[in-house]
Formats: sequence, structure tokens, C-alpha cells
Amino acid sequence: MADEFGSDFMTIVDEDGTEYELEVLSSLEYNGSTYLAVTPANGDNDETDLEVSILKSEEDENGEPLLCAIEDDAELDTVYQLIMDQLYAEDSEDEE
Repeated sequence: MADEFGSDFMTIVDEDGTEYELEVLSSLEYNGSTYLAVTPANGDNDETDLEVSILKSEEDENGEPLLCAIEDDAELDTVYQLIMDQLYAEDSEDEE
């Protein structure tokens, strides 16, 4: 979700209590769900070797947001393509 003010960052905590800082590259609303394309925010990535994960935002039993891996291959393929199209469209707009 890069915008004129820079990228968005978030910290997540896994089930073992380990914290990870992620840079949110893009978000997408699709079929009533929110998806995020994220990469580790350690600053060591260059654009040719960027590790991108796509996570789905769901609510836990308390209504709190929970980021999950996408288990369904067809869903993952569809969301991946939509997010990549969105990112490339943003890059094209930035170059103009």
C-alpha cells in the first residue's frame, strides 16, 4: 500500500510469541475478504530477490483480526494474480 507518504509497516506475533515486522506492499478486497501482500521489513531485500507472502485477514473468536496463510491453491493463485496486477498498475502510474 505504498502511497505518497511511504509504505505501511505492521508487527505480527506468531503462536510462539515471536514478533515479525512486515512491510505491507499491497492490500486487496476480494470476495468479501481482505488480503495483504507483505515482505519482511528488515531492509535487506532488493527488488530482484524480494520474498513476498500473501496473507488473508480473518477474525478470531473474539472478533480480532488474524492473518492466515491461504490454504486453497485456486484461491491463492487468483489472489496472487490480482495483487500482482494491482502492483504493476501502481508501478506504471508512478513512472508516468
